[in-house]
Amino acid sequence: MSKLNLTIATGNYDRTRPISDGRVNIEGVDPNHLFFSPEEMFYRAFRFQSFDVCELSFSSYCVGACNPDFPYTAVPVFLSRAFRHAAIFTRNDANIDKPSDLKGKTLGVTEYQLTANVWLRGILEDYYGVPQTDIHWIRGGLFDPKRPEKIKVQLPDGLDYREAPEGTTLNDLMASGKIDGLIGPRPPKDFYTNPNYGRLFPDTFGAVAEYYQNTQIFPIMHVLGIKKEIVDQYPWLPASLYKAFDEARKVALEAILDTSASKMTMPLLDEQIDFVRKELGPELWTYGFQNNRHVIDKFLDYHHHQRLSSRRLDAEELFHPSSMESYSL
Repeated sequence: MSKLNLTIATGNYDRTRPISDGRVNIEGVDPNHLFFSPEEMFYRAFRFQSFDVCELSFSSYCVGACNPDFPYTAVPVFLSRAFRHAAIFTRNDANIDKPSDLKGKTLGVTEYQLTANVWLRGILEDYYGVPQTDIHWIRGGLFDPKRPEKIKVQLPDGLDYREAPEGTTLNDLMASGKIDGLIGPRPPKDFYTNPNYGRLFPDTFGAVAEYYQNTQIFPIMHVLGIKKEIVDQYPWLPASLYKAFDEARKVALEAILDTSASKMTMPLLDEQIDFVRKELGPELWTYGFQNNRHVIDKFLDYHHHQRLSSRRLDAEELFHPSSMESYSL
């Protein structure tokens, strides 16, 4: 019997390469595995449904999941997770030393619905007591003044949220001091050389350890989506995808924990691994529904509170049932 030919789009990660290079097989599938940046991948997935299986922005997926005609379902494979405490960049002359200092300040964001921004606005309000309505927001491209808000959003009442002046970027506004900081997964240009740039949390490791120890939350950024029409035709596929991607995750973790030689071109990697295992635990980056249910629910609370989802989604409706449990001997 011939295998199912599927086009799979993900980022180029240590946890996806075992599938691309054949070390891990997806049972019953002959994959055409393509690697993309998140921006291009999400644009093509949501605008054109270009791929059969695709890594998706968790926030954009939740926006779509409120619509019964949304073309995707998902499996609880979390290809991108990140503590985003390091993603709040500030100007040192803005007198921002702690989260409460953000009240009344002006911050830039590339998109309101970006998953990292949903998490950070939620964490600032829920954990640090800084409501998003206490901050002035400027939306624009970080480096490209034409970057749009990809999904139409309905903003909460009382939120001061404006577009950047035409032809300007958030990087320009940050450099000129017209905004006090910005939130996003990428830093402004010259961040590492400009003495007037810093982070809200200079001790990122310490802030992350405190947050995780108090919440047990390791934020989810991306999920693995599958076209519903394909699942309807091949109902065995979600479970097989979960099984393969989880095995690829284990292969990646086994490699990175072998400290006989560095697997990445990055000094002090062993020390970072020691910190993670000591402060955050040995089984941090996990896939699966039940063990991540509290993380999913917290994000869905934030997403609905920020008016991005038209209703408060149930965690179970986001994932195909066959991918949420597995057999045991």
